[in-house]
Amino acid sequence: MISALWWACWISLAYSSLSFCVAFPTYVPVGEPYVIRCPMRSLPSNYSLTWYINGVDIPITTNNFSRIHQRGDLLWFVPTILEDTGRYQCVINHATKRNKDIEVVQNDDGLCFNSKTTYPQKVALSKNRPLTCPDLDDFEDEDSSLVLQWYKACSPRLLKGDRYWASGKSLIITNVTKNDEGTYICRANYTYMGKQYYVSRAIHLTTYDPPPVGPIEILYPKNNSIEVELGSSIAINCTASRGLSQDVFIEWNFSGEQPEDYLSTYEKYKTKLPEKWISVVRFNISKMKSNNYGRYSCVAESFGTDQRVAYVMLHQPAPNFQGYLIGGLVSALFVILAALLTCKFFKVDIVLWYRESYQTVFRERVSDGKLYDAYVLYPRCLTNCAYSSDIFVLKALPEVLEKQCGYKLFIFGRDDLPGQAVVTVVDETIKQSRRVIIVLVPGSSPYSIQEASTEHEIAVYGALIRDGIKVILIELAKIKDYSNMAESIKYLKKKHGVLTWQGDFSAKSQMATTRFWKNVRYQMPTNKISPSLDLHFWPVMFNSSQISEG
Repeated sequence: MISALWWACWISLAYSSLSFCVAFPTYVPVGEPYVIRCPMRSLPSNYSLTWYINGVDIPITTNNFSRIHQRGDLLWFVPTILEDTGRYQCVINHATKRNKDIEVVQNDDGLCFNSKTTYPQKVALSKNRPLTCPDLDDFEDEDSSLVLQWYKACSPRLLKGDRYWASGKSLIITNVTKNDEGTYICRANYTYMGKQYYVSRAIHLTTYDPPPVGPIEILYPKNNSIEVELGSSIAINCTASRGLSQDVFIEWNFSGEQPEDYLSTYEKYKTKLPEKWISVVRFNISKMKSNNYGRYSCVAESFGTDQRVAYVMLHQPAPNFQGYLIGGLVSALFVILAALLTCKFFKVDIVLWYRESYQTVFRERVSDGKLYDAYVLYPRCLTNCAYSSDIFVLKALPEVLEKQCGYKLFIFGRDDLPGQAVVTVVDETIKQSRRVIIVLVPGSSPYSIQEASTEHEIAVYGALIRDGIKVILIELAKIKDYSNMAESIKYLKKKHGVLTWQGDFSAKSQMATTRFWKNVRYQMPTNKISPSLDLHFWPVMFNSSQISEG
């Protein structure tokens, strides 16, 4: 029933048009000044407030000489009488209405107070505890304050001595015991319009056993350190507990200079597991400066009887050498990878450029006494041939390697003298050559007659066994099947790779700077003169199976 009444009250407060709210009345002692406030949670700005009684449309007077009058926003009774019992209504801005019910009561039989007007207060045993006289702020002004007198129940004797002393609006009781339970009266003289009145409050005191109090424990900080960047913000909590006791005072102390924008906030809350009271003071620095680094101490104490201190050190972060190291390693790996890729795609161009740049040095090193840079071995075409090896060997090779690059070739049939024995010429010439160029034609062996066979055998023998001469294999077109080739040709292809000619005999195909001729020059010994054409760097891939004219 009571819960339903309260719900009805709160619902009515939510709507300004409702003027009725069912609620319990406020009990007021008879014959004393009393003040009531408009039951409004908050008042709007620039508001007007008017009091009415028992639904009467006439506002209550604001004449201070009247026993019931409105003074500011408050409704005053100076003093109350039994007939003042009833409902009073405050109207805000002529629209919003709130009700306040009061019941003026007489003292209980044989007592100096009515039990309905008492204020309950609980204090812990075995402690010095205060009793506070409530609801007296409206009877004080800036020029004077109330002087309170304290009584136990309705005893005429004032409470004073070693166990009791008054302090402001409180009565301090030393070492509270069960015998201190009961009703206490605080009373003060109040003078209004030249007349003197009594204002009293009845306080019903009960005691309880205080929870066990242990030593103060600082939960954080733990004498630790924190890295803080310059210019950054930081918030640190000092958290302390003393079990279920709430009398823990916390503050921050600074060993160095206190931050200019230092801000401290204080709060208390109770945790559930384990059950204890936690006191927290938060320390904030919105912008860290160099002189803010140092030691910050959290001091927790309880009425000076127990004290604990813990600190936290704020310092700048150490240099991140690991980041620099990782960055350096990554950079080094990137450089190595870039170098490997560059060597892979531009290996031929780099070597040729290096030779051209330092050809004087290389020219001095060429002192092996050999007469020819390469001996050219090719199948001579005796009848109609699909692939004109004679044109390639007798025209293209000399045009590029001899005229443009300055190499000296020995081509059998062009450079030998009539009447010389083939075996003698081949054997002596290969000994005086730095390379052997073997030209391969699809569909035929590199030799087709006995003479060519003898020349081939001598060249291969000299290249592979006797002199260790490097062999350059050139296909005049792509040869897919080497099964019909001599075993020596298969071996040379596997060991040295093969270059494939896919050009024609135009002027463009006979330039030393095309891809095919760059690969030929790469496998040739160091040339004695530079090519007559400019060297253009384009990626040149060389593998062991095929390099095409680009």
